[in-house]
Amino acid sequence: MGCDRNCGLITGAVIGAVLAVFGGILMPVGDMLIQKTIKKEVVLEEGTTAFKNWVKTGTEIYRQFWIFDVQNPQEVMMNSSNIQVKQRGPYTYRVRFLAKENITQDPKDNTVSFLQPNGAIFEPSLSVGTEADNFTVLNLAVAAAAHIYPNPFVQVVLNSLINKSKSSMFQVRTLRELLWGYTDPFLSLVPYPVTTTVGMFYPYNNTVDGVYKVFNGKDSISKVAIIDTYKGKRSIYAVFESDVNLKGIPVYRFVLPSKAFASPVQNPDNHCFCTEKIISKNCTSSGVLDISKCKEGKPVYISLPHFLYASPDVSETTDGLNPNEEEHRTYLDIEPITGFTLQFAKRLQVNILVKPSNKIQVLKRLKRNYIVPILWLNETGTIGDEKAKMFRSQVTGKVNLLGLIEMILLSVGVVMFVAFMISYCACRSKTTK
Repeated sequence: MGCDRNCGLITGAVIGAVLAVFGGILMPVGDMLIQKTIKKEVVLEEGTTAFKNWVKTGTEIYRQFWIFDVQNPQEVMMNSSNIQVKQRGPYTYRVRFLAKENITQDPKDNTVSFLQPNGAIFEPSLSVGTEADNFTVLNLAVAAAAHIYPNPFVQVVLNSLINKSKSSMFQVRTLRELLWGYTDPFLSLVPYPVTTTVGMFYPYNNTVDGVYKVFNGKDSISKVAIIDTYKGKRSIYAVFESDVNLKGIPVYRFVLPSKAFASPVQNPDNHCFCTEKIISKNCTSSGVLDISKCKEGKPVYISLPHFLYASPDVSETTDGLNPNEEEHRTYLDIEPITGFTLQFAKRLQVNILVKPSNKIQVLKRLKRNYIVPILWLNETGTIGDEKAKMFRSQVTGKVNLLGLIEMILLSVGVVMFVAFMISYCACRSKTTK
């Protein structure tokens, strides 16, 4: 009788130990099997679910614009006053709805390159007005001409053409004209061949963006679709901030750090963005990046909206700005198992540098340099409810179920082993006595 009882207790302890060991083994083995199963479908190569959804995204992506409407153009021109701006927006367009082109795999470094066709469809229901709304903004052609042609004699000629076309430092343009292009009266008078159409994003429709080069995930699914290079150059990076729950899916939130827009003194990696010694005070100012080399010499600077993270001197010539992190920072929400970006908000501001010019009448009274904010944009995309539901069931649901099974087996096994061993030891003690 005692033998039967002891044998039963030992058997129970062994079963508990086996369950605990099996639960422990399931952790690495189960995770490895799920990773292997998921990897088959999330790498960016022909035939996978991820590739099909990546080539032509089913998620609706919107680009919102806020325009800085100048309230005191005459005071700025005549007295070199601070520019007073009033933000107006959002004006919303649907973008990135066309399939990627020229997709090429590179097995050497596990990347895939492609071109993204550009297209924008105005969404009235998501906008505060129409494309015909008027704004007082900087005259892009006048500001760029004075910067591109510093020669005094050339500026005298340009000044006569500016006056003849009745152009000024500021102008009134519709939203459509400002974004997508208009025929500039000043440039139309220039005698030598020059592009007469001006716009912040001209040309756009029927053009392509890229070449983009992204990781295909074959070596590590955590790198799927992460940009390696854009047009062969270094891309801006993001850093981990926090865990976020997105429609029941645990994701990691990565944000664009202030260091990405820091001066070369603080961040040597940004040395290539600092070419304008005057405006950036020998490259010590932070918050703006000079991209004139990418814009055919035009004095274009990018920053975060409302000069978030910028040095005080950058925004000292502009009134009406109110930077805050919640509205103006850039972030990515990435699902850690697959590496997919399930939500993002890319926020950038476009600014133009304006300098005084003794030879150009409309710029003659300026006594200082201005970095004039033109607009800021917010490009956003969020996984839809149906896709989120599918993602929960196909990915996170399986992972959570496996985790639950692992914990139950481990917990039950440990409890059984401890309980039966204690009972066995107690019985042995009584028998010995």
